[in-house]
Formats: sequence, C-alpha cells, structure tokens
Amino acid sequence: MIAYLILAVFPAALLVAAANDIYEFKIPNWVSIVLICAYPVAGVAVGASPRIIAEGFLFGAGALTVGFALYAGKIVGGGDAKLFAAVAPWVSANALGIFLFYTAIAGLGLAIFMGIFRKLPILPVYAHAPWLISLHERKKDLPYAVALAAGGLLSFSQTAFFQLVFGG
Repeated sequence: MIAYLILAVFPAALLVAAANDIYEFKIPNWVSIVLICAYPVAGVAVGASPRIIAEGFLFGAGALTVGFALYAGKIVGGGDAKLFAAVAPWVSANALGIFLFYTAIAGLGLAIFMGIFRKLPILPVYAHAPWLISLHERKKDLPYAVALAAGGLLSFSQTAFFQLVFGG
C-alpha cells in the first residue's frame, strides 16, 4: 500500500509542474526537489536494489548536464532543465526511449497547438482568465513541462519502479 502512495508522487508532481508552467511559465523548484527526494524513498518502498537506485541518480546527473546544455543554448528554460533531471531517475534507462518519444510527440503537438492558438485573435472571454492572455502573448515561450509531463505519464508503466510494483 505504501509503495502505491509513494509511486503516486511521480504523476502528481508532473501534473503540478505542467499546470504551473501553463499558468505562470514557471516550474516551482519544490516540484523537482520533491521528485528527487521521493525517488530513493520510492525505490526502497518498491524493493528496488541499491544498484537500481544509484543508476537512477547517475541517470539524473546525466540528464541535468544535458538539460543545462540545452538551457545554455536557449533551447529550453531552466525549470524545464531541472524538471527533466528530476524525472530522469524515475524513468531511468528502462523507459528512456519511450519517454523521449512521447515527450517529443507531445512537444510537437504542443508547439502546433500553441502556434495556432497564438495566431487567433485574443477573445474578450480571456479577460476572465489572465493566464490565457499571458499564454497567448508570450509568442517565444512554450510551456514545455506539459510535454515532459505527458512523456513521463505515458512512459510511467515502463519504468523499473512501476514494473516492480505491478509486474510486467
């Protein structure tokens, strides 16, 4: 039962990150911190070996390096880079390919949707939702946490921790 609750941290944190990125174009640092801190706890709860947990942390360190290189190249935001690094241990090598595939597809869909949305005129109803106006007017920004969350959620069943709890 505890394993189920701790595993729920992963999808919950991804949903919070995506919602915050949509509303404020910011991913709170505490979301990434919660993901990193919950990772070893989840590993112990699901019965993962210390090797699997350590590999996840190494994977996260590699993702942080890649994320900050993308940030330095102004390809992604700093929050996106940190979220990517916090998600990486959970995904690990088991589900990396499917995670990257789903994240890329979700990112493409998000970019297309945002491009169309931003070409449409601002509607008067947006006055009741200031976040929609911000989403419409920030033409160069893309709330990429939405794509990272979609990739994480869609690939979650392929991760080592999920497999340990539910089999597969």
